[in-house]
Amino acid sequence: MTILTPAQDGAAKAELAPAGALRVGLVEAPSAGLVFVARAAGGAARGVAADLGADLAQRLGLPLAQTLFPNSGASAAALQAEEIDVAFMPVDATRRQVIAFGPGYYDLESTYLVSAASGLADVAEVDRPGARILAIDGTTTFRAAARTLTRTQPVAVPSVAEAIARMGRGEADAFALSRDTLQPVLAQVPGSRIVRGGFQRTQVAVAIPLGRPGALACVTAWLEAAKRSGLVRRIFDAHGFPHEPVAP
Repeated sequence: MTILTPAQDGAAKAELAPAGALRVGLVEAPSAGLVFVARAAGGAARGVAADLGADLAQRLGLPLAQTLFPNSGASAAALQAEEIDVAFMPVDATRRQVIAFGPGYYDLESTYLVSAASGLADVAEVDRPGARILAIDGTTTFRAAARTLTRTQPVAVPSVAEAIARMGRGEADAFALSRDTLQPVLAQVPGSRIVRGGFQRTQVAVAIPLGRPGALACVTAWLEAAKRSGLVRRIFDAHGFPHEPVAP
């Protein structure tokens, strides 16, 4: 899978990875998903985003340097500061102002996981006075929940792990996150369930710092080729997501 012509190669790689290695930002959670990664027994990151970043580095012949963040807001801030070169995260209007997005690889739906004691069954029921709702700080899901809730507001937590711990202690009624990432959380919060419906739909896309047009063209060509070749589909399947469609 060729993504650069010989004439483009040196300039694009220098713009994409000015430090000489491809610095990839990944977002950590207790369980790997289509956005989040988890740590394997030896400490290495495993998940869809980890595999995508590794493939990009390999295709370009660049050393790979991974940095793990507690949430996508922190990863976006690192991109904006040019402390990393590439990340994978949900797109929203706020982020488009400060970082550049290439193609998406997954269509994400945000919804709620609720406790057994809450009695909540669908998205509309979550929006009630006094409902204690958690969402990850600085994320598109937090902003969408804050925008769509009218009778209560989400409380920011720094990570998925912290939200799971608070739900387990009975300190919250609901946790806002993408549906795919909430699936493994069910087993970690006994009696919990995912409500019907969602409150946000967006794409998970490759992202880079602003002001790198050659780098953006490079990652765009790479991800589009990875989707056409079936690579992204194989990565989804390898991580246990055979029924989740790859974004067109």
